Amino acid sequence: MTGPARLVLDTNTVLALWHFGDPGLAPLAGAIARGRFALSSRDDALEELRHVLARVRFSIAPERQTQIVVQYCGFLASPSGSAIAFELPQCRDRADQKFLEIARDRGASHLLTRDRQLLVLNRHRLLRERFWIVTPEKFQAENGNECGGQNVGTHAGLPMRFPDRYQQEVAPLL
Repeated sequence: MTGPARLVLDTNTVLALWHFGDPGLAPLAGAIARGRFALSSRDDALEELRHVLARVRFSIAPERQTQIVVQYCGFLASPSGSAIAFELPQCRDRADQKFLEIARDRGASHLLTRDRQLLVLNRHRLLRERFWIVTPEKFQAENGNECGGQNVGTHAGLPMRFPDRYQQEVAPLL
């Protein structure tokens, strides 16, 4: 693959980056903004994002919802060439299967998620040597040079703590 590494972000990762502005992910957000990574998605994943943003519990104004989707879509790369089709494992949460399919179909190197049901599939035999499923924090730690030249997964040797707002609103969805 030439050009920037291609990433797939699940809905909660998009929320952490564009809605909550998770400070622990600021280096990743900056690297995306600088074009170090190409993002991939498809229509059903974007529809899920719109649906989640519209949930009453988030109290996001319709204008802000649109702004988040437009900002995110601005970083999506066009599908490139034809990907090699291969069998995928089945995710326990069928709604998350689309992220595996996007990663496969768009030739992604990584699927970034905090969803345990997706993360467990990283070790699956059908995905080995195809793409990695990791948390955004682990991706940053392993790609420090691309994300700003530092180990961004820790601060002074301590794990990063998520903002209380994230813990209350998004973590229960995982």
